[in-house]
Amino acid sequence: MGRVEELLARQSGVVSRRQLVALGCAPNDVRRLLRRRELVICSPGIYLDHTGDPTWLQRAWGAVLAVWPAALCHESALQAAGAAGRRAAGPLIDVAVDRGRSPGPPPGVRLHRLADLDAKVLWQLSPPRVRVEEAAIDVASETRDYFSAVAVLADAVQSRRTSATRLATALDGRSRIAKRDFLGQVLADVGQGACSVLEHGYLTRVERPHGLPTARRQVRDSPRGAVYRDVVYVSLDRIVELDGALFHDNATDRDQDLERDLDVAVLGRVTVRVGWGQVFRRPCRTALRIGGWLRAAGWDGVPMRCPDCCGD
Repeated sequence: MGRVEELLARQSGVVSRRQLVALGCAPNDVRRLLRRRELVICSPGIYLDHTGDPTWLQRAWGAVLAVWPAALCHESALQAAGAAGRRAAGPLIDVAVDRGRSPGPPPGVRLHRLADLDAKVLWQLSPPRVRVEEAAIDVASETRDYFSAVAVLADAVQSRRTSATRLATALDGRSRIAKRDFLGQVLADVGQGACSVLEHGYLTRVERPHGLPTARRQVRDSPRGAVYRDVVYVSLDRIVELDGALFHDNATDRDQDLERDLDVAVLGRVTVRVGWGQVFRRPCRTALRIGGWLRAAGWDGVPMRCPDCCGD
């Protein structure tokens, strides 16, 4: 049983009947393990080494083994890689098989048939999964709205599991993909440092269409350890912190924001904090006010009016 235990340890406590047979277990051996409750049935031909509810990772392993050879893909691959941001794992496990196969997946598994599967999968990982770049492009292209597509790409880059350059390379390698032009534009912006939906919104709805000076983004600053400033107008010594209050929902997050602002003040810089309402509900008004704030600091430009300004 030593080899079975090693396999269970590598696969988060999940094993398939096929694997047990390959290790030399006879049908009677499998029945004995089930009778002793050392293994329990998770799905047909898939076993778990405990009697409680399976974790998400165990469900993912079970899904992959049920239609082997296979790998996690789409949102499940991002979840396994830690590249899904704050998105919660859904009820279904996304699994990819080679395009030439059509296995019947068990309940709870959403099957995807992919071309060039071997080239897209990291088979050595636990469980095997499609590369982050490929998974993120798949998920972003299938979102119902552009806002969600930005979130997928920004989360992937912000996780430090990939980069805008690698995502753009993956996008270029696709012959047919929905939202291609839009995704390419988003990745260009993310490559400039707009690493969240809020940052991308500030760049494309506030700064760029109103002719504000081009800021630097995600600037490393270290008054007390490594800190990254969201938007920095370097020559004017002005900082815009983008306050995603939608996600800062506890006292600790708020305290960290206030600490960041205090550090900036101690250094003699000036900072303002801008949130979702200013960027997505009132971008034109926000641009005019930021423009005035920058002019007071020495900017010699004038905020421009965009086609939407008359309605803001």
